[in-house]
Amino acid sequence: MNELPQQLANGLALGALYGLIAIGYTMVYGIVQLINFAHGEIFMIGGFGALTTYLMLPSGTSLLVSIPLMIIGGAIASVAVATAAERFAYRPLRGAPRLAPLITAIGLSIALQQLIWGFYPDAKAARSFPEFTGESFKILDNLSIQRADAFVLVLAPLCMLGLGVFVSKSRSGRAMQATAQDPDTAKLMGINTDRIIVMAFAIGAAFAAVAAVAYGLDKGQINFEMGFILGLKAFTAAVLGGIGNIYGAMVGGVVLGLAESLSIAYIEEIPGMQQLGGGAWSNVWAFVLLIVVLLVRPQGLLGERVADRA
Repeated sequence: MNELPQQLANGLALGALYGLIAIGYTMVYGIVQLINFAHGEIFMIGGFGALTTYLMLPSGTSLLVSIPLMIIGGAIASVAVATAAERFAYRPLRGAPRLAPLITAIGLSIALQQLIWGFYPDAKAARSFPEFTGESFKILDNLSIQRADAFVLVLAPLCMLGLGVFVSKSRSGRAMQATAQDPDTAKLMGINTDRIIVMAFAIGAAFAAVAAVAYGLDKGQINFEMGFILGLKAFTAAVLGGIGNIYGAMVGGVVLGLAESLSIAYIEEIPGMQQLGGGAWSNVWAFVLLIVVLLVRPQGLLGERVADRA
């Protein structure tokens, strides 16, 4: 039990990372009913955009200066790819059966992976990423927060709350809500639904870039495959929290992160469960949690039961 505060802090940081990526899934699905399985690769491209920005800076530039510029550079790369994907891959299929854009998203995911693998310098192996140095923040005798974890724990709630205020208070945010509720009626009321959909893709991509920078600062490296499993877990978090709900995406991410952290620490301590514990089984227990929650509450933790759009 002495390890519990530390495991909870680790789980919160991991969950905040998942939540930042999951917001992109939930925003796009909430507006156009599309599961964008290429979003994990948008996250990955944000990491490489941030790395490119860092490599362009003068040698010896402080991380306090580098990180904001890396976030901007990563966001530009992610937003550019996400909006191009919406315009050229998804928009032509908007009236097609739902299976068509789903298959397109999977194909786009593979294509983006291979583009980075083939054309980014030395991307066939993991690329070094700048990481926080210095001691962790010691809060209690049995609780310390790594600098990278503190970064994501501060930034993720700020991003989520800022987005919540934007969606609820701004003119464009209200247009997003109208488009999500009924795009045809929103168009008749003078809302440019194409612009709103592009905005949803762009915001989700920018948040994914923030998550990519946080991931790189924590791990000290990035690679072209990192978007696959993290994107899958973020999608799981979005479904767990109630896909289409912004706050649900973050709640689902936190629940998933806590489940992983606690399963790594404690499952193997249960008599007879030694072979089912440790990091190798963390993914299994995360998805077991998803199945259990969906059996009890199919719409997710914060989702609402709604009729399918005709």
